[in-house]
Amino acid sequence: MKIAVVGTGYVGLVSGTCFAETGNHVTCVDIDEKKVDSLRNGQVPIYEPGLDVLFERNTNQGRLNFTTDLAAAIEDAEIIFLALPTPPGEDGSADLSYILGVAGDLSGMITSYKVIVDKSTVPVGTAEKVHAILADKLDEALFDVVSNPEFLREGVAVDDFLKPDRVVIGTSSDRAAEVMRRLYAPFVRQGNPVYIMDERSAEMTKYAANSYLATRITFMNEIANLCEKTGANVDDVRLGMGSDSRIGKRFLFPGVGFGGSCFPKDVQALGRTAKAHEYDFKLLNAVLDVNSNQRLKIYEKIQAFFGDLKGKKIGLWGLAFKPETDDIREAPAIYTIEKLLAAGAQVKVFDPEAMDNVKAIFGDKIEYATDQYDAIVEADALGIMTEWALFRTPSFDAMAKLMNGKNIFDGRNLYDLKNVVNAGFYYESIGREKMKPEVKV
Repeated sequence: MKIAVVGTGYVGLVSGTCFAETGNHVTCVDIDEKKVDSLRNGQVPIYEPGLDVLFERNTNQGRLNFTTDLAAAIEDAEIIFLALPTPPGEDGSADLSYILGVAGDLSGMITSYKVIVDKSTVPVGTAEKVHAILADKLDEALFDVVSNPEFLREGVAVDDFLKPDRVVIGTSSDRAAEVMRRLYAPFVRQGNPVYIMDERSAEMTKYAANSYLATRITFMNEIANLCEKTGANVDDVRLGMGSDSRIGKRFLFPGVGFGGSCFPKDVQALGRTAKAHEYDFKLLNAVLDVNSNQRLKIYEKIQAFFGDLKGKKIGLWGLAFKPETDDIREAPAIYTIEKLLAAGAQVKVFDPEAMDNVKAIFGDKIEYATDQYDAIVEADALGIMTEWALFRTPSFDAMAKLMNGKNIFDGRNLYDLKNVVNAGFYYESIGREKMKPEVKV
């Protein structure tokens, strides 16, 4: 099949590359000439495990191409994916200007039947808005508009796309449904479901899924905060809860809150949708409030421990909002750095992939380490913000020799409590007791 993907951001690039991997001919379109030139030269602008291998194979074999020419890209395409940004506005609602703008452009270019697919996460009713713009200039026999939300987890997005748990297709057109079924057939050969539903239900499904997962994380963070006050251990609570088949084990790990491009934006947008329909979705507001506070937990623990942070040297491990990505959008580490700097602390950071993105924000206001141990040289404390595998089994002996103060504030509960205290460290984590090293007489 011949496919056009409008937008080469995270979703567009992963989608286009994976569609090409199954033998389709894909042309990705972007208005950023420098980005398109970079992609043509084989440079992948994001870190996503496995993406570079598929990208190189499909560009080399001519199935994956890049252009700034929208008209040329869609001319022979049977399907046009809109994978454009929908950033939150000041009121939290999704900005649809990019999607609706491209829909207007397409309305003057389409001359044969196309399936126009909203791949971006969009509010309920967006497919109808896109349809109306297209129908203003086009015969409705020339197009159908479909909602096909993505369910990609950063860090495992390639695997998620190639082996999806499910495919959701929102359309009232039998013709469009058949085209989409044919497109996704190679991805669901093991029998994973393809759900055909109306456009509004498909749009709601995406928001509902992300908001529910964000709510699970938030609930567990609240339980962790209560555990700290009651003396319970959140690790044990999590295991006890997760063994219940009605609850399950996933998304029950407490920490410093959720970040990234999806959860914060989607929870906000669903809340705005509820408000627009005069429904007070109290739970979503609570999720956002709790998360806003939770992402500063490590700063608060460090500040409470030292009191005055002026001149204190703080090392941070982890900058990305989760491991296996370089994405720092809404990352708790960013908020933590801002608070530490405002309090007068000196900050030195390390992350395996996200350093350049953080440097673009903070410049020379902070220091950038060459590895995790370099980040804690003469540090008064270490804060752990991202659960990279690299940080899970450090040499505590090496750390003790490098640091001025043997103090660890762990936002991801990476370490066994007894192991850390036996190594002579003061250790605070999330939802577990504070551990003080024994004083040897």
